Amino acid sequence: MATPERTSQDARPFRPADFGVFRFVDRSLDREGVVRLRYALDDHIEFEERLQLPMPAAGTDVDTELVNGLLRLLHWVAGVSYYKTAIPPTVAFVGEAPPSNTAHLLEALYSEGLGEFAVRNGLPELPRPSFAGGAPSAEPAAPRAPRRVLVPVGGGKDSAVAIETVRQSGLPLGVFSIGSAQAIVRSAETAQVPWMRVTRTIDPAVREGRLEGALNGHVPVTAIVSCVALLVAALHGYDAVAMANERSASVGNLAFDGVDVNHQFSKSIRAERLLSGALLDITSELQIFSILRPASELAIARAFARMPQYHAGFTSCNRIFKLNEAQRLTTWCGNCDKCRFVALILAPFLAPEVVAGIIGRDLLDDESQYPGFALLTGTGGHKPFECVGEVEEAVAALRLLRDDPRWREHRVVARMVADVLPRFPAGAGDPAKVLRLSDDHAVPPQLIPAVRAVLGA
Repeated sequence: MATPERTSQDARPFRPADFGVFRFVDRSLDREGVVRLRYALDDHIEFEERLQLPMPAAGTDVDTELVNGLLRLLHWVAGVSYYKTAIPPTVAFVGEAPPSNTAHLLEALYSEGLGEFAVRNGLPELPRPSFAGGAPSAEPAAPRAPRRVLVPVGGGKDSAVAIETVRQSGLPLGVFSIGSAQAIVRSAETAQVPWMRVTRTIDPAVREGRLEGALNGHVPVTAIVSCVALLVAALHGYDAVAMANERSASVGNLAFDGVDVNHQFSKSIRAERLLSGALLDITSELQIFSILRPASELAIARAFARMPQYHAGFTSCNRIFKLNEAQRLTTWCGNCDKCRFVALILAPFLAPEVVAGIIGRDLLDDESQYPGFALLTGTGGHKPFECVGEVEEAVAALRLLRDDPRWREHRVVARMVADVLPRFPAGAGDPAKVLRLSDDHAVPPQLIPAVRAVLGA
């Protein structure tokens, strides 16, 4: 892999303001499945990302035009990881520029998708590079009946529920992952279906923080994962990718520069629709949707509680995915917003000893965890920048725990019932409303019976 290079006269410190153009240089996919994605800041610093894809058996009929179109889309979407180092005002393309639907997706990912990044870095406004997108050329097509479905798996509860929902439909099913974290391995092995594994190697200058002074922070990674999944699906004959993004992912964290900044922007229904539109620039034979979009995180937790085969192996703590391998954990950290949120929404549906066995300790009986749990309800600040559900869901879970003799005496639960619940009107966080399935989704009609069977009451 080529590391970032500078010209001989460019030994000065890295200053983001010095760069004017982010360039999409080139991309390739060889016969061994190695993808190379190359980018540059001006003509001085180059980046190369690599992915190792599972390739189909020799002689398999592959739609080369489709694969090339998806490779272009991946190149453009994955560039956000390198654009963020300097957020120059202009983007430029070696070769063709994105068509209109794709340009609209990219403009959203490189602005709203960097909303949290902008807030945390103290930027005065969102980055807003132009990808020269005119009016979108087509509305996303109506969902079609899929024939073979690929489900991305991250080792958490959501992807397990997505797998079992697709399985309930009776359609042929495979799973896909980037990397092989232990939780992913355990989930994929529990599923016992074909597993497509991809290795992603981010340029070491970004992965290891070698560019002193470069900007750093959260990027819309789910959009990148989605594009890799689509590429793998095309190579292996799947005509649908079923993501595990819930409806709660569409709710933001705070307002900034005229937008609702959302840590989970690339999981939102808006991003899903934009990606579906971009896919139409390439093909109408492949579709992507979230099988869990009708459901809240609380409803997904209820469904997951009925799947004990996954309980011992899953991990929803995002610290298992840190770029810096020295900081990466292999299981629950037990002290982050995600760990607390998962404990809170599983608790109404499982016994205390089961939840404690999953996470490693009883967070809801640990007084020191109270401020973090309160924050999940918006008490003491905005909803955390993490993959957690809506404030209403946290309140609904708390209402259920208040009435549950197994949980109501736990110290955090008792304190939140006394101090937090009175802040909300009686109708806020109604569990029945939160658990109800929504009609705002793009799930193909043929899969709706399975969604209702798995995620319903």
